[in-house]
Amino acid sequence: MGEEIQYSHFNKSDYQQFHDHLKEETALLKNWFDNKRFSSAMMAGYELEAWLINQTGNPAAINEAFLERANNELLSPELAKFNIELNITPEKLTHNVLSIFERKLDLLWQQCAATAASLNSNILGIGILPTLENSDLTIENISLLDRYRALNEQVLRQRKGVDIRLDIIGEEHLKVSHKDVMLEAAATSLQIHIQVPQDVAARYYNASILLSAPMVAVSANSPCLFGRRLWQETRIPVFEQSVPIGGYGGAASGPVQRVSFGTGYARDSLFECFQENLEHFPVLLPVEYEDAVDQLRHLRLHNGTIWRWNRPLIGFDNDGAPHLRIEHRVCASAPTTIDNIANIAFYYGLVHYYATAENPVEHDIPFTDAKINFYGAAQAGLKYKTSWPGKNNDTLQNIILDRLLNEAETGLYKLGVNQQDRQYYLSIIEQRVSKNRTGSQWQLNFLNTHQNDRTQLTLYYLKNQMAGQPVHEWNFETSN
Repeated sequence: MGEEIQYSHFNKSDYQQFHDHLKEETALLKNWFDNKRFSSAMMAGYELEAWLINQTGNPAAINEAFLERANNELLSPELAKFNIELNITPEKLTHNVLSIFERKLDLLWQQCAATAASLNSNILGIGILPTLENSDLTIENISLLDRYRALNEQVLRQRKGVDIRLDIIGEEHLKVSHKDVMLEAAATSLQIHIQVPQDVAARYYNASILLSAPMVAVSANSPCLFGRRLWQETRIPVFEQSVPIGGYGGAASGPVQRVSFGTGYARDSLFECFQENLEHFPVLLPVEYEDAVDQLRHLRLHNGTIWRWNRPLIGFDNDGAPHLRIEHRVCASAPTTIDNIANIAFYYGLVHYYATAENPVEHDIPFTDAKINFYGAAQAGLKYKTSWPGKNNDTLQNIILDRLLNEAETGLYKLGVNQQDRQYYLSIIEQRVSKNRTGSQWQLNFLNTHQNDRTQLTLYYLKNQMAGQPVHEWNFETSN
């Protein structure tokens, strides 16, 4: 869904024509899997979503003016006019990739901050903006791109006009309804990409599924929505409920949802996900492309309208060779650049460790348990209790400190990431976890100290973010 589309309105023949292309491209993709056509490179990348806010800490619906002034191809709009996305050029997953990522993100963020300042606004990295109100999420604030207008219309078409409802029970209870998909714009994330060889891609995919629980807990930065305290990572139910459409025969309440944890581990290859896309999900955006079939344009667009929390992707190397990527989507946009890179480091180290372990992770933890762990961790954060291979029932906080940090360090070592980067970024995770000072917990502590003042929270969060220290070092007394 990252590319613009040509759109006015779709008719019945558009859906049939797109589905025919999709079947043809899925058959070609199967041939590529059967004949091992994919690149063997190990590459790293990520996308980071952010907010534009005004001087009082409220959302600023100015992304069109912001992007025009920034004039940087690494920046793009998101669903709402007050959201943008920052992209990074991929790097080889080895050596000093993490410090390269930090340096590049720092430079891009500085440009964004300067551009925002020139428009009397600021850029903010956070999962859910504390000052966001339900009234901000109107169709008037949808970004001026055809793909977003089309997405809204087609989701409502599949729902037959039934309102979209959020019903989230956490520390408090939130119930709201909308007549459009703008609720999705309440949540911004860090999406980590890993490109892997075909023969091990299923192992990395399954490891990503297993690791979703500790990753969502350690990166939590969205404890509230519209002033209600909900989950440690409220983005998860917000996104799932804001695009509530299912698969064939299920309409809006089908057993296979478009935003979900998925339906199982990969048994043999990632092709199973693309086969499931064809067989279980109706076409949402039947755009007609004239590109050659081996560009898989229809297949890739269709895959972009199915939001698994761990999503397999097809891309192409600079030499045109197709490659396989996994997009790990569970992390919130973090409090600082350093926190974002630390989250990335933790994921890369862990996923490589578990994907290359002698005993496949899916033999130890059934998919159903991995799914339960994910939603439990999103709700309770680091204090969620579960079992882990080789460890009795314990909190994720203790599991991370006792096992996962060492395993992440081993994984980064095996990838060839240098010692300085390994130790520096994983030490950020260690201190954050040992202090139980995630972005979410810091926000909750601040609200407890300052009578639930969301504006003060947002402005002090911005001040800390601009200072650049990782969130576990932040104070929540505004006098300091």
